[in-house]
Amino acid sequence: MGLSINQNIAAVNSYRNLSNTQNDLGKSLEKLSSGFRINRAADDAAGLAISEGLRSQVGGLKVAARNAQDGISVVQTAEGALTEVHSILQRVRDLGVQAANDSNNTAARTNIATEASSLVSELDRIGKSTNFNGTKLLDGSAGTLNFQVGADGDSNSQIKVDLSTANVSQIASALSVGNKGATFALTDAGAQAVTGATTFSTTDGTTTSEVSVTLGAAGDYKTVEDVADALNADKTFSGKLVASVTRDATGVATGLNVKSVTGATVDIGTTPNATGFTGTGAAGGAGALDFSTNAGAQAAIKLVDSQIGSVSTARANLGALQNRFEHTIKNVNVAVENLSASESRIRDTDMASEMVSFTRAQILSQAGTSMLAQANQIPQGVLSLLR
Repeated sequence: MGLSINQNIAAVNSYRNLSNTQNDLGKSLEKLSSGFRINRAADDAAGLAISEGLRSQVGGLKVAARNAQDGISVVQTAEGALTEVHSILQRVRDLGVQAANDSNNTAARTNIATEASSLVSELDRIGKSTNFNGTKLLDGSAGTLNFQVGADGDSNSQIKVDLSTANVSQIASALSVGNKGATFALTDAGAQAVTGATTFSTTDGTTTSEVSVTLGAAGDYKTVEDVADALNADKTFSGKLVASVTRDATGVATGLNVKSVTGATVDIGTTPNATGFTGTGAAGGAGALDFSTNAGAQAAIKLVDSQIGSVSTARANLGALQNRFEHTIKNVNVAVENLSASESRIRDTDMASEMVSFTRAQILSQAGTSMLAQANQIPQGVLSLLR
């Protein structure tokens, strides 16, 4: 290569290499100062797309974990109130057992009914006042609540909490005190003629349904009590209704009393009914509690038992949901941890490795600067030829 002044190729080459080194040094400084290996799409286009997707999923799962915690709070609020509902129902049942004893006079039975009525009023208050963040939980209006416990927009990211079975207001309505229910005229003599299928119609104000029971042959039942026992022994009947005997002042059976365990009104159905039933039942507040007689108190015990069973089922469902939410939170937290690690491997800077690259670039920058200075001195040799 000739000795020239206009074109200092060595200096140009040194400058080009120094520029590349400075560019690498700047990138290393950016990665070390930000902690990210990918600071812009140009750093790793595919890696950026993947890491942004992972970041969205991690962020969504963190919110989902908080949602699941809120779900536990809702379930605990409802289940806590149902704990006291259980206690009240147990007390009402105790009053029913007490009222079933004929050692009680009229005044005593009235006092029992007064306490029971007060307790049922408290059930109604609990049902109407229990709420979470303004959403009433135990009056039947909540229905099914959806909790977003996943990061995606599909059904697999939700847990449904059905509060329809935890309707304390309905329980309070079904256990109103003092109403006799629906009574159908039937005597012991008439009971001997009862035979065939009979249907009871229940109406809750909006929905009417029928319960059909097949009774035995004529002469199978000697008393009204036998008929009541046969009805109560039928699983279809006992699932919705309870039968008892009404008697006059002398203890003679005068009719068959039927109450609904769900709060519906009861009457004889529209289909042909068993021979032996005469007249029609007076539409009463089915499911009501009557402590005025031994038979009424026994029927009340059965009604309360039915409601205790309903509350037990509701509490069991809520307990199962709480356990499910807890496992969901654990699963979500594990997913957040693993997905965060995946994003970190793609996007975060390996500080040790990058520090090695930074040190290399720093040394090359110093060397390049020195060599550029040396290259700029080469044309000075021309002056010695011009002397």
